Amino acid sequence: MSAFLPETQTYLIGLIGLLAIVAVIVGSQVFKTQRDERALIRLEKSGAGSSKEASKLYELASVQLRKRLYPQAIASLRKALKQLTGEPDEAKALIENALGFALAAQADYSSAVSHYQSALKAKADYPVALNNLAFAKERLEQDAEAYELYQKVLSLDPKNKTARKNLKRLAKTQPTNSPEPADGQGF
Repeated sequence: MSAFLPETQTYLIGLIGLLAIVAVIVGSQVFKTQRDERALIRLEKSGAGSSKEASKLYELASVQLRKRLYPQAIASLRKALKQLTGEPDEAKALIENALGFALAAQADYSSAVSHYQSALKAKADYPVALNNLAFAKERLEQDAEAYELYQKVLSLDPKNKTARKNLKRLAKTQPTNSPEPADGQGF
């Protein structure tokens, strides 16, 4: 009987360790969810939804996006765009990119593309918007354009993991440029 004790202890220690890791992960998710809930309540109480400030509307939309309230986020971001006056181009790029993201989450990729392009007009070297644009182009089955966009992301940010991963995946699906036989009839 005492021969099984060390194995049982090892098993119990491993189980307790695994449960501790799960508890930390679940606890952090609960904390993030509660933080977003408090932020949403605070912003709604302060009247951010009817605010005339683009920054408040963007903050509200950011929380709505994290909570996956896409229709509400789209409405908030559209209001923010209308209120955008005298802000730097980077602010417009952030709002346009977020609006494109919300639309893409609703599977409205063609509208998302136009907002990502507007974000890139405001800030041409914006890797996040380029990645998002490439993703939307993929969903619209424009793989060649998506491939070029991911390459552009890597020229701006050579360590961009998203672009690297998607570029490798797209490279596998791109047709190879094999030379045609001289008679043009193939095999």
